[in-house]
Amino acid sequence: MKIGIFGGSFNPIHNGHIAIGRTMLRAMALDEVWYMVSPCNPLKRAADLLDEKERLRMVRKALEGEERLVASDYEFTLPRPSYTWNTLRKLHSDYPENEFVLIIGGDNWTAFPRWAHHEDILATHRIAVFPREGAEVRGDQPRNVTMVRVPMVNVTSTMLRAMVRAGQDITPFVPACVAADIVRNYARG
Repeated sequence: MKIGIFGGSFNPIHNGHIAIGRTMLRAMALDEVWYMVSPCNPLKRAADLLDEKERLRMVRKALEGEERLVASDYEFTLPRPSYTWNTLRKLHSDYPENEFVLIIGGDNWTAFPRWAHHEDILATHRIAVFPREGAEVRGDQPRNVTMVRVPMVNVTSTMLRAMVRAGQDITPFVPACVAADIVRNYARG
């Protein structure tokens, strides 16, 4: 199988995340996209993250009925912080029959040289990069990097958390099934 690995905090998940997964299935000819919920992203402050099990629960709920989009807790058992290189190596060890394609946003592609073992990732994996507002990717890309146009959904997890704290309506930006969970979980921040 050809699996897209879409890692992130999903703090919280929103419609943009789901649109990216749907688009990547088609654009990269993937069998599945695994939403790899990161318990501890080395480039983010742990204090800003909702509990990993609750984030995973909301991702699972948001993806119910989404064919071939799968919530994954795979990184929960790996050493922390969650480095993508470690995750990819372990995935290859556990699932040698699968091909894994890394899915990242333009903001992460711009920061990619700061990632642990970024040269090894680039040398051994296909990478699908989607645009992110404020993160322009210019110039030629390596042969195994594909720029994929996805529907631009004007929402970020940071924006959603701020909207919840301000008492604003988030329903246009999140799956209806998790809207109340997001408000309950982030209103106290």
